[in-house]
Amino acid sequence: MISRPTFNPRLILLHLGLVFVGALGGLAAQAAGLPLPYILGSLLSVAILAQGSEILAKTPDTALLPPDFRFNDPARAVFIGVIGMAIGTSITMEVLLTLPKAAFSFLALTLFVPLTFWANYVIFRRVGGYDRPTAIFSASPGGLYESIMFGEQAGADMRQLMLAQFLRIILVVTLLPVGMSIYVGHPVGSSAGLGLAPKDTGLEHLPVAALVVVLGLYVGRLIHVPAPQLLGPLLLAGIVTLSGLAVLDLPNWMLSVSQIVIGTTLGTRFAGMRPAMLIRGTWLAFLTVGMMLLIGTGMALILRPLTGEHFDVLLISFAPGGVTEMALIALSLNANPAFVTLHHIYRIVLTVFMITHVAKRFGWRT
Repeated sequence: MISRPTFNPRLILLHLGLVFVGALGGLAAQAAGLPLPYILGSLLSVAILAQGSEILAKTPDTALLPPDFRFNDPARAVFIGVIGMAIGTSITMEVLLTLPKAAFSFLALTLFVPLTFWANYVIFRRVGGYDRPTAIFSASPGGLYESIMFGEQAGADMRQLMLAQFLRIILVVTLLPVGMSIYVGHPVGSSAGLGLAPKDTGLEHLPVAALVVVLGLYVGRLIHVPAPQLLGPLLLAGIVTLSGLAVLDLPNWMLSVSQIVIGTTLGTRFAGMRPAMLIRGTWLAFLTVGMMLLIGTGMALILRPLTGEHFDVLLISFAPGGVTEMALIALSLNANPAFVTLHHIYRIVLTVFMITHVAKRFGWRT
């Protein structure tokens, strides 16, 4: 007999409530003129809620967000797919023709991944005092899920490992837009009036766009690409756009909602983290992320005359954050997100290869 999924009204209300809190944070961040307000505002507001509710709760089990809470993966995948589809519409012949000029930056990424991997390991092992498995998989400059999976099999401290990996993405998503805003002299992201679609776009393309997202999610898992929720819809949308089969524009408010959900899911990662562990993990994350961004900055400066690309585009291409978030930052700077996304796909593939090699070398199951 097959059991049916249990309908849990409380869990549904909790998800809706978190998105509402994230939306309030996103709107507040937009009003304050922060960069990427819908992601950063929702992330910060939900993270504060998660930590505050745990501090006020008598026991961890009575906190608003239980320590083992995870945002619904299928729902999150749909919103990531919407962003992926929007990015895929920017794949044009002009972008494809620029790929030969990116050979130098791909070569630099081949050096960037092992260099930052080693430097991160030294920081976590020598400065943070982590044991070897925890330090190795915390040091990974990408491949979040693979790092966590192999780290668990190797006996790493999962709380420290997950904190290191999630803070890597969160700090890059937080620090890079702020730095870019200072560099360009104005806020980047939707706070600057930029969007992912023409301002007069309505819902006339919604049916076809929804079909592309759903099929893209399926294709992404079928062909086992990195970050399948993003890249499946992205690749399918790119094919549809290049072939001229359909127009896939969606209204900006719908894309803003997707950013709020993504930021909300990142904010929930702070649930169950003790303040002392969070403080220790945060300053180690600042060291590692700062070091990676510094190396990326140096490589971007060297590559600028070789590739003809702008410094900010190259820096975003090397920033070790999430693929979705880095593509959104590229969009906010009017840089083509497809170019940036291709670099991050390569970074993730290289990182996963290194993680697998290290795990096999130490006899850990892969």
